[in-house]
Amino acid sequence: MGKTILAVDDSISLRQMVTFSLKAAGYKVIEAVDGRDGLDKAKSQTVDLVLTDQNMPRMDGLALIKALREMASYQRVPILMLTTESSDEMKAQGRAAGANGWLVKPFDPQRLIEVVKKVIG
Repeated sequence: MGKTILAVDDSISLRQMVTFSLKAAGYKVIEAVDGRDGLDKAKSQTVDLVLTDQNMPRMDGLALIKALREMASYQRVPILMLTTESSDEMKAQGRAAGANGWLVKPFDPQRLIEVVKKVIG
C-alpha cells in the first residue's frame, strides 16, 4: 500500500467519498470524525498527509492544525484543508495555523488526487 492519509471530517458521506477516491489512487486512509478524533489518531501513528475540514464539533480544523504543528512528528507533514470555507480571511488563518493548501467543497475527486500527488507523490 502507498502513503497514508488522515482524513478528518464530521460528514460521513464526505469522508466516504474522500476515502473511496484516495484508496482508488493507491493511498491508505485513516478516517477521523472530528478534530479531537483526528488528533488522537495522529498521536498514535504517523501519516504522510492530513486532510481536514474546518467546521467540526469538539475541535475545528484550525485548532487541529495548530495542535498537530506543536508535535515534533507533524512539523513537516503536509496539511490540506478541505472545506466549504473559501474566504481569503479564512485561508490566511489556515496558512497562519500551518496549512499547506486549501481545497473547497464540493470537491472534484480527480482534482483531490492531483493535489495529493503533487504534495506527497
